[in-house]
Amino acid sequence: MTRPGRRRLRDDTPVTFDFAPMVDVVLLLLIFFFLTSSLSEGDVGQALPLDLPRANMTVEETPDLPVVSVDAAGGIFLMGEPTTLEALSQQLPPMVEASGGLVGLRADEGGNYGAVVEVMDTIKAAGGVRLALGTATEAAGGGAE
Repeated sequence: MTRPGRRRLRDDTPVTFDFAPMVDVVLLLLIFFFLTSSLSEGDVGQALPLDLPRANMTVEETPDLPVVSVDAAGGIFLMGEPTTLEALSQQLPPMVEASGGLVGLRADEGGNYGAVVEVMDTIKAAGGVRLALGTATEAAGGGAE
């Protein structure tokens, strides 16, 4: 005698697997790796032979970031081209506006500290509100990151 409220599962019912959640997870992982990987085309700031301070953690520069460099003798460079403080104060404002106030600053480790401070003042006067300081990794030896 069978009970009237119960249904029996049949052994021939196919088991299905829903792939939609797995595809979502794979796409999220793919997006994560795209966002965290460095896809820069080249490093404009690498053209200058600077002995940068060492750091354990560094971040790659973005190509649209304006980079100001100060060498050991106190020479100033904007995007690898030599310039002066006066010219820097005129050339930098449109670049700073385009980058949202972020400016890269690379200075030689044994360089002129006074020149670096003057460049920082010029960057601030040009509208720079955030500085990305250039460093070299310990494993890089003398190369810049």
